[in-house]
Amino acid sequence: MCIKLLEDDLRSWLLECDDYAELSTCTTCRFKEDKSNYWTAVLYFKHQNGSYFRASCFKIRFVEVPQMANHNTGPGYQAGGMTVYYFQPGPPSKNLNIVPFAKGFRMITGNPMRRKDDVDPKDTQSKAITFRCFHGADPGQFGTPGNSKDDSIDFPKQKCTGGIRSNIFYPQCWDGVNLDPPDHSSHVAHPPGGFFGTDCPDSHPVRLPLLFVEIVWDTRPFNSPDLWPTDGSQPFVFSMGDPTGFGQHADYVFGWEGDSLKRAMDVCTTGDGIPANCPALTVQDADTMNSCRQASKVPEVVEDQYLDELPGCNPLQGGPDYATVPARCNAPSTTVELPVPTDRQVPIIPPWTVCHPGPGTHSLAPNCDPTATPAVPDVIATAFPAIITP
Repeated sequence: MCIKLLEDDLRSWLLECDDYAELSTCTTCRFKEDKSNYWTAVLYFKHQNGSYFRASCFKIRFVEVPQMANHNTGPGYQAGGMTVYYFQPGPPSKNLNIVPFAKGFRMITGNPMRRKDDVDPKDTQSKAITFRCFHGADPGQFGTPGNSKDDSIDFPKQKCTGGIRSNIFYPQCWDGVNLDPPDHSSHVAHPPGGFFGTDCPDSHPVRLPLLFVEIVWDTRPFNSPDLWPTDGSQPFVFSMGDPTGFGQHADYVFGWEGDSLKRAMDVCTTGDGIPANCPALTVQDADTMNSCRQASKVPEVVEDQYLDELPGCNPLQGGPDYATVPARCNAPSTTVELPVPTDRQVPIIPPWTVCHPGPGTHSLAPNCDPTATPAVPDVIATAFPAIITP
């Protein structure tokens, strides 16, 4: 996933006038020019038995679920599981004048308070945020996520032997005026009729790149039957206290350097999704990506051990009513300045390959040898050009 490392105080980069690309010193994205922020809620495993720690039995405890590299995101393993796609629409869409995101642009998709499937299935939003249950190394059905038998709108009810992937489509239609309204969402909309081959509504007539994010959660360590609830429910919960998955959401803060995104949109249109085949941008190796670290800013334990409660005073709220903000909270409310970690993050090895070992090239997978001459495939893998930054 992509983060930016800031030298200024945390509060400074919340200001709309800040240039994130200028403030950033590194990025975990494959493209060096992409200093944007892509954020999603953290996934936790909820353990019903506290015997692993010195605590009374049957006390609920939480531990963070790690991420792992997605399919075809090499060469090398990224220490995280986020893959970011920038699609450009094609015919029969009429909105083909694509406008790149502007400095100061932000948006959120999804609702963290949602706890039931209450979106009209005819609405594009109904399939904008889904999950895929992986079975071993199999990536599942090819095509638009959300329509496979292994896809669901809420958390998968079964054990996923290859992990769980979040699939998140951001809105691609803009009102052309507001960069970041108070609700962070009313300035954008999905096109009616689906994500591809459709047109923007009159209320949001400006076409943006279609931003799509996949996050792969390594749930394999939690698949033992004795770790799952005996009532038929599943054991995963999002950090905002959502045990349903309906509240999955994601934020985006634009931070590409200069006109680099526009240059890539103009040149990198083969649609193969292989970063090395985009000459307009600078490709980083996995070691450089994994060495980009951000220091902790909040003095609160949130990972690497079982927790008695979720961070930030987030109680479990299973719905079906919308969740509410807790009235009282004793969680830390101030930031701290800690040294930036100097060690590289250790990647988790997924059950699938992340690159093509050769000989020759592959229409979807990057070559494992980073020095190999990239080649444009004879057959385009998708009808819609995509820039992919794992």
